[in-house]
Amino acid sequence: MIFHILFISLLTLLISTVGSPMNIWPTPRSLTWTSPHAILLSTSFTINSPSHRYLTPAVNRYLRQILTTHYTPLLPPTLNLTVTPPLQTLTISVDDVTAPLSPSVNESYTLTVTSHSATMTSATVWGAMRGLETFSQLIWGDPTRIASGLVVTDWPVFEHRGVMLDTGRNYYPVEDLIRLIGSMSANKLNVFHWHLTDSQSFPLVLESEPGLAGNGSYGSGMEYSREDVERVVEFGLEHGVRIVPEIDMPGHTGSWAEAYPDIVTCANMFWWPAGAAWEDRLASEPGTGHLNPLIPKTYDVVKNVVKETTTLFPDSFYHAGADETVPSCWKADPTIQAYLANNGTLSQVLEIFINNTNPYIVSLNRTTVYWEDVILDAGIKVNPLTLPPETTIMQTWNAGPDNTKRLVSAGYRTIVSSSDFYYLDCGHGDFTGNNSAYDQPPGFDQKKGGSWCGPFKTWQLIYNYDITYGLNETEAKLVLGGEVALWSEQADPTVLDSRMWPRASAMAESLWSGNRDETGKKRSADATDRLSEWIHRMVSRGVKAEPIQPLWCIKNPGMCNTANPIF
Repeated sequence: MIFHILFISLLTLLISTVGSPMNIWPTPRSLTWTSPHAILLSTSFTINSPSHRYLTPAVNRYLRQILTTHYTPLLPPTLNLTVTPPLQTLTISVDDVTAPLSPSVNESYTLTVTSHSATMTSATVWGAMRGLETFSQLIWGDPTRIASGLVVTDWPVFEHRGVMLDTGRNYYPVEDLIRLIGSMSANKLNVFHWHLTDSQSFPLVLESEPGLAGNGSYGSGMEYSREDVERVVEFGLEHGVRIVPEIDMPGHTGSWAEAYPDIVTCANMFWWPAGAAWEDRLASEPGTGHLNPLIPKTYDVVKNVVKETTTLFPDSFYHAGADETVPSCWKADPTIQAYLANNGTLSQVLEIFINNTNPYIVSLNRTTVYWEDVILDAGIKVNPLTLPPETTIMQTWNAGPDNTKRLVSAGYRTIVSSSDFYYLDCGHGDFTGNNSAYDQPPGFDQKKGGSWCGPFKTWQLIYNYDITYGLNETEAKLVLGGEVALWSEQADPTVLDSRMWPRASAMAESLWSGNRDETGKKRSADATDRLSEWIHRMVSRGVKAEPIQPLWCIKNPGMCNTANPIF
């Protein structure tokens, strides 16, 4: 008897921490499976849940998927089918049906599936959505069957798990954004950071400033109307994904000059004049232009943009950009030249802009998110006292864990998007022509291959990154989470899915349930087979995710691993 109890306890531990016959992505925090088996799902299966504006569509969506998909796994689960009456109902109860989709909302849930019933309890409707995804991944086959005899208790490690997409360099139709957000929800990612505008184009149509998109977009067919934004926001809520807008400024605003040339410095100039040192460039890539903080009209336009954007996007976060302020662009303007001649500095010019815009954003009941440059740039930055940590969040992209440390040490809540790990556009070279980096003799050390942030960031690199590396316990608590970023100089809808998935899936599991097992060992090797199966399931749902292995590997479990660490 004692031996039997010990055996069951060991089995439970192994299933909970090492793996299971089912592939769930992201892996749950706790999965207890004392009697692994499968049962049939009734052809008239139903889901009972509280009526809710956003949960009800999610329930209906998952119900359709469960009853019609008949998913065929790459490697069918080795579970005995128990002869019992088919499962008729999943019953969902929610503790707080009024909790809004907010930055710190409780996403926990507990899912129990027995031979006779399936129940889910969740703290909020958003936790119920996460549990529905897990439930859907326990189902396969025709006739449809479900893994049974298990209990999943689940909640995220990090509250902020996001994707940033740049729609300023290249335009993405709304249908592509919708597919992306749906895929994010399936991966339990919960923030779509929409980098709407940049120097190259201004696609957001604003009633208060119609000239910005009218003159600054790529054309009427490449704009986002109010109706488009409402659709994206509503779709996000139905999938438990917050939509956080970013209107980058004062840099990256060349497109504004098409409507307001008088408030933009160095617009439509060649970005890196011949013979000039890199330090004397007008922009860090083709597409010049910075807003002029010394002209009052600048703030008339900016405040219209900010006010209308916050009405379009109800989220409590507003991303105000403030990255890559390039000295020579501001120095090219006579107004700023005169200011500098009177002992002013470019950092003071930036501080004037922040002091005239940040209080306004805060007055609209928004928490402002800035790229780290605003206080960490080596040349142009503001005094941190200008941006109180109580109303400010920083997003880091340079210097890996070092800059994360600098931000949290200063007391700022921080979102990690390290270009060394989380930039999905890296490794595809550079988009400028006449670049001597590509005219090299054989044997030349390619280093980053012409990509400033190369090489390509593999899913393993992303999965294994610890975003609180080097932080003490107090500092780590200020890390809200992370975002993978797809900048679009060399990306558009034709490659969106393959650039994003499954690499964003790797971050999704790392931020949801961690990248280590209960012994503290990295589990990327254990994750490989599960990820291949998850890719296959995503593809079956219409997402063109790229493969990470030959099919042979998952058909021959363990044979594509290595017993010898390379490093």
